[in-house]
Amino acid sequence: MTTETTADAAGTTDGCDEDGWDVAPDDEIASVVEMAGGQLKAWRVGAGLRAGEFGALIGYGEDLVHKVERGARIARPEYLDKADKALGAGGKIAALKKELAEARYPKKVRDLARMEAQAVEILFYGSHDLHGLLQTKQYAHALISMRQPAYPMDEVERGVAARIARHGIFERSPAPTLSFVLEEVTLRRPLGGRLVLRQQLERLLEVGELRNVTIQVMPTDTEEHAGIDGGIQVLKFPDGSAVGRSEGAYNGRPVSDPKQLRILELRYGMIRSQALKPWESMVYIRDLLGVT
Repeated sequence: MTTETTADAAGTTDGCDEDGWDVAPDDEIASVVEMAGGQLKAWRVGAGLRAGEFGALIGYGEDLVHKVERGARIARPEYLDKADKALGAGGKIAALKKELAEARYPKKVRDLARMEAQAVEILFYGSHDLHGLLQTKQYAHALISMRQPAYPMDEVERGVAARIARHGIFERSPAPTLSFVLEEVTLRRPLGGRLVLRQQLERLLEVGELRNVTIQVMPTDTEEHAGIDGGIQVLKFPDGSAVGRSEGAYNGRPVSDPKQLRILELRYGMIRSQALKPWESMVYIRDLLGVT
């Protein structure tokens, strides 16, 4: 199981080479990338262009053209747009962007997105962070940008895109049940600046209005706190199986054993009972927005 911390891997330099282009895809999606590369080559050859000529036409080197066509590099959206226009494909090449979108993200992020897409219920308590599903683009950008050692801007954008792509879960039908418990201090910390925080608080209020979403705030001055050992996340699936992880249990490893999951759920339930009620939390966030 890959938890929210896995989503943060989108901000690492894994999966990208020194020139900022996505490196060779892993075996799982290699066939898709090779298929796209084969189509690109067929269009180029059909237009009577050599690789070098085509590269010069769209502003890329001959070596990169060859790598994309043999599936050793994942074509980026702008590459596909330029190729479509240069070859007069009428949108047929540009249409490959949808198929290659997921392939551009690190495998761990794809795995997390798939699990979230399959889950019928997600429980999350963050000891110092917001779940990626709740983050605005600006907030995610600020988080990934401030990591040390600093990541190249290209990698920051790649990480943000991967995180925001997971927001499609809010459009699913039937909708999954989502429960989030957030620390008060997290909602007060102006990461990225006051404007970014305001936009993030507005996003929380917007998401909190959804019938399938519950957002609760854990007050900083609480005298009892079952989440003192760290964050918790549990994903439940249609077949009755589940997977969970907690920083303070089972050495932080993902677990699927029913007994271990039961302990995580009991702890999460206690955390919820100690946090503000959902309607109180919405009032709190609204008041906080008013003074931010």
